[in-house]
Amino acid sequence: MGLIVQKYGGTSVGSVERIQAVARRVKATVAAGHQVVVVVSAMGKTTDSLVQLAYAISDRPSQREMDMLLSTGEQVSIALLTMALHALGEPAISLTGAQVGIVTEPAHTRARILHIETQRLERHLKEGQVVVVAGFQGITAAADFEVTTLGRGGSDTSAVAIAAALQADCCEIYTDVPGILTTDPRLVPNAQLMSEITCDEMLELASLGAKVLHPRAVEIARNYGVDLVVRSSWTDDPGTRVIAPARPPRPVENLELGKPVDGVALDTDQAKVALLRVADRPGIAAQLFGELARQNLDVDLIIQSIHEGQTNDIAFTVQKSVLKQAEAVAVAFYPRLNPRVEETDVLVDADIAKVSITGAGMIGRPGVAAQMFSALAAAGINLQMISTSEVNVSCTVAAADAGRAIAVLSQTFDVEAETTVPQQPPDAPPVRGVALDPKQARIAIRDVPDRPGMAAAIFQTLADAAISVDMIIQSQRSRALGGVMTRDIAFTVASADAERATELLKGVQTQLGYGDILVDTAIAKVSIVGVGMIHRPGIAAQMFAALARENINIQMIATSEIRVSCVVAEAEGVRALRAVHTAFGLDGEAPVVIPDVGK
Repeated sequence: MGLIVQKYGGTSVGSVERIQAVARRVKATVAAGHQVVVVVSAMGKTTDSLVQLAYAISDRPSQREMDMLLSTGEQVSIALLTMALHALGEPAISLTGAQVGIVTEPAHTRARILHIETQRLERHLKEGQVVVVAGFQGITAAADFEVTTLGRGGSDTSAVAIAAALQADCCEIYTDVPGILTTDPRLVPNAQLMSEITCDEMLELASLGAKVLHPRAVEIARNYGVDLVVRSSWTDDPGTRVIAPARPPRPVENLELGKPVDGVALDTDQAKVALLRVADRPGIAAQLFGELARQNLDVDLIIQSIHEGQTNDIAFTVQKSVLKQAEAVAVAFYPRLNPRVEETDVLVDADIAKVSITGAGMIGRPGVAAQMFSALAAAGINLQMISTSEVNVSCTVAAADAGRAIAVLSQTFDVEAETTVPQQPPDAPPVRGVALDPKQARIAIRDVPDRPGMAAAIFQTLADAAISVDMIIQSQRSRALGGVMTRDIAFTVASADAERATELLKGVQTQLGYGDILVDTAIAKVSIVGVGMIHRPGIAAQMFAALARENINIQMIATSEIRVSCVVAEAEGVRALRAVHTAFGLDGEAPVVIPDVGK
C-alpha cells in the first residue's frame, strides 16, 4: 500500500459532473490499496471572477483582503469534492491550508511555503480517510495566523510540498492535457507526448513558459526527490513521469526558502575562440558549428552578441586539448563568414576558466546573477564571457583568477565548490522539448567600461526593482573610448518590464559611464532543452541549420549545459519553433487530442 497525493486543477473540478468524475477516480485509487491526499484548485474560472469582483469594489484592493477573498474559491471545491466522496461511500474530510498547517512566509498574494505540519494529515490518513486539501493557500507562523496565497502555480506547489512533507510514494498532477508535450500544441499541432522527462529538463521548460507545471513545484520535487507524474483528468493513460534525482532524506524546513544556489563549479579545461565582425545573416552560425560538429569537436559555451552595423561577434569554448583544431576551423571558415573583411579576426585564449552557479531556486528571484557578479567584482576579478539560463549562470575569467573566483563564490552562496550534474538517463534524446517565448524584449547597453563591477552594478539596479533578467551576453569586441576599454552588454527581460528597466538604466547612465541604451521589443526566444545534448557534439549546429533553412536570422545565442537559446525576430518566432521541432524528429504522426473543456 502506498501514499499518493493527487492534484486537480480548476477545469478538472469545474462542474458537478467533473467533481463527481474526480471522486470516482479518487475512490478507485483507494480501492487499489492506497492512502490518498487530494489537493484541488478553485472551480473553473472562480478565481478570475473573484478578482473581477475585488476590482469592481476598489481600484487598489488590499493584498491582505485579496488573500482572504481568493482563498474562499478552494474552500468551495474541497467541500463539494468531499461531499461527492461521501455520496460514493468513501470516508473523507476537507481541510483548508490553515487547518492542514501549511505555514508560509508573511507575503500576501505571493507567499512561499516554509514548512507543513503533518500531524493532522497523518492522523486522518491512519483513520482511513481521504484528505481533501485546499491548494494555493497557507497561513503565517506569527500569532496573527494570517491567511496567505501562494500566487501563480500555487496548487501545484501545495501538492508537491505536501508530497515532500509526507514522503509520499507519488504525486500525480491531473490536468487538461495528456501529459507533458514536446512543445505547445497550439503552435505545433503534431507535438508529441513525452513518456518521461528529468526535473532539470522540466525546470528549464517550465521557466521558458511551459504551463503544465510551475517551476516552483518542479523545484520542490527536484530538491526532495518527489516522484511526480502529469496525467490527463479525462483518461486512464499513464501520462508523463518527471524523474527526480535520488536525494538523501533532508529536513522539510524552509521548503521554498532554501538557498537559491545549490552548486558552484569550476572548469579549468576551457579555451575560448572568438570570431569578430562576422556577417549578420542567416546560416552563419550553422556553417561554423556544423563544421565543428563534423570534426567531432564538443563545444561548451556559445554566445553571439548583438550586431553592430552588419556584423556580429561569435565566441565559444572548447577543451584545451582541441583548441588548435577549433582555431583552425574558425580561421578557415572566417573568409566564408565575412568575405568583405580581408584580415582574419579570430581571437584565441587558452588561459581562461569557467565558473558557474546552478540552482533551481534562482527562478523568480531577481538578483542572484548580480550577487555573483558583485562578489567577483569585489575580488577584483573581471568577467570575459557571460552566458545564462534561469537555473545557471556561467562566466569565463582569467585562469590566474580561477582559484580566487571559486573560493569567493563558495563563500558568497554558502555551498561547496561542486555541483550536481544534470541527470542523463540511458539513451536520453539530445533534445527533449522545444519552447518559444514571444514576450521578450532585448536591451543593449553600448560602451560599458570593461572593468570589474560594471555588470554587477547594472544588474543589481534591475534586481533592486524586482526585474528578472533572462539571457545575458557580453560582447567579445572591445573598443577604446577616451582611453577606457569598453564592451557592449545585452540581455533580455519580459516585454512588460522593458520600459521600466530602460528608465532605471538611464537613471544610472551618467554614474556608470556607459553609452546608448537600445531597446527592441519585436523579438522572440526559441530554445531547445535536453540532458542528452551533454558531451554530444553537433546539437547546437543542428538547431542553427534548421533556422538557416528557413532563412531565419539569429540575433543572439546563449547556452547552458542542457539548453540552447536563440533570439530571432518576433514575426519569425512560430516558424522558428516549428522548424526546430521538426529538425529534432519531435513531430508526431497525428495531433495530440486535447479535450475541449470549455463546454
